[in-house]
Amino acid sequence: MSKKNDILKSALKLFADEGFSATSTSKIAKSAGVSEALIFRHFKNKNGLLEAILKEGEEKARLLFADIVFETNPLKVIEKTLELGEKFMASKEVADFWKLQYKIKWELEQYGEQKMEPLEIALTNAFKKLGYEEPKREARYLLTLMDGMATRFFLQKSYDLKLETEYLRKKYKQ
Repeated sequence: MSKKNDILKSALKLFADEGFSATSTSKIAKSAGVSEALIFRHFKNKNGLLEAILKEGEEKARLLFADIVFETNPLKVIEKTLELGEKFMASKEVADFWKLQYKIKWELEQYGEQKMEPLEIALTNAFKKLGYEEPKREARYLLTLMDGMATRFFLQKSYDLKLETEYLRKKYKQ
């Protein structure tokens, strides 16, 4: 693994655990086993490091959404959307990555709504094909529910994401 990847991995873990504002570049350097100067060489500053992580998040989201966006069966679009929560929690590293995405939107008041647009369009089309009266509103409703479920998962240790996802599966089965 390259030093740059070590820095990104350490920064991700520290930002997710302690928050962006509370994490210093010296702490990241120590965790990654590199000099602070190397962080500045690769990323210029802490904001540059955060931008690199967020850009990686956008790319990961795009890849996760691609399978949904190109699906033509409306019930599969919904099912694949509901599977996103399980994919976000696939491993500690993956969960930390998505936890950071959620923490950043609160800490820095940045939502990044444009990342969700392709998914919203796919869900709107699915609900339209299924004859929902207000397909766009239903798509937004489902995405808002899932966003809230993810937030609860990250903030509440006892929250059962799988149980709640199962409820949504039953709700949307036609």
